[in-house]
Amino acid sequence: MSTDFDPKEFPVGIIGLGLMGSSIAACMLMAGHPVTGVELVPGALDDGAKRVKDHFKLALEKGLIQGEASDYLKYFSASADLSDLKHCSLVIESIKEDKTLKGEVFQILDGIVSEETLITTNTSAIPISELQQFVSHPDRFFGLHWMEPAYTTRFLEVICGAESDLEKAQFLYDLGELWQKETVLVKKDLPGFIANRLMYAMYREAMHLVEEDYASVEDVDRACRNVAGYFLPMMGVFRWMDFTGIASYRKVMKDLFPTLNNDAAPGKVINDIVDAGGKGIANGRGFYTYTEEEVAIWKDLYSEFSYEIRELTQKYPADIVQRKLDEKKESIPPERKNQS
Repeated sequence: MSTDFDPKEFPVGIIGLGLMGSSIAACMLMAGHPVTGVELVPGALDDGAKRVKDHFKLALEKGLIQGEASDYLKYFSASADLSDLKHCSLVIESIKEDKTLKGEVFQILDGIVSEETLITTNTSAIPISELQQFVSHPDRFFGLHWMEPAYTTRFLEVICGAESDLEKAQFLYDLGELWQKETVLVKKDLPGFIANRLMYAMYREAMHLVEEDYASVEDVDRACRNVAGYFLPMMGVFRWMDFTGIASYRKVMKDLFPTLNNDAAPGKVINDIVDAGGKGIANGRGFYTYTEEEVAIWKDLYSEFSYEIRELTQKYPADIVQRKLDEKKESIPPERKNQS
């Protein structure tokens, strides 16, 4: 990304101001972009605009922004009309996970915005190659996959479809730095992209261990928290294997891989819960049960945790070693540099 890039000259449109859309809007505003949020669900516009404003109350309290919330929110406008996005350089769609509905929105949007406008979708499952067919210039269409809350978490995937322009993808990838993300570039479209494929492999094995009565839900969660939960935020999987002895991992893989679960469909544990109407936190019935008071406490705790883990991961960015090496080079006296 060019060093003279001015986010104020790069307006962003958000379609859908629900839980994720409002969070993405807050992220864009904090990065300095003017933002137009469009809510297409009748009667939901005021609630969506309020969500965006509420994010700034916490952001101010946690020191994520400088000055007052109003300094950012003055660049935000809310609308129920897609035509108000005609000036945007980037549009991020974040509506219901419905291919037909998304397609209808993209077809309308395609006739409104410039041919140069980057159009993106926040889908977590629908192939980008299918969605980009709804616009006249599919080379400028990408997936942008976020993690809630978008303005605190460090995760962002830029996903290419079959016709996406890699140079435009690189531009979005570089923009991730402005948005304070450690961006992942997915160069070829595939189901679930990168993060979900990794996570769902773990979800499947976790449920298999419970279904076969090897361990309880609680104990599987404890194992995840106290193993993967320790090293993943700092290193990821490949550097962790390097760090702890790659040869031993290959030896274990030979013995362990054949025993891992490879079921092609969800199993009894999750089927029984969902078929009985369980929705997790949303209605207090999931792998655990929750009272209304417990739901409220978990939401508050996760909000607090998201700020704390953000601070920790910012201390250990992906390029931390290179930064340390650069610091050492800068600390070498000029005369010693000349001798080397």
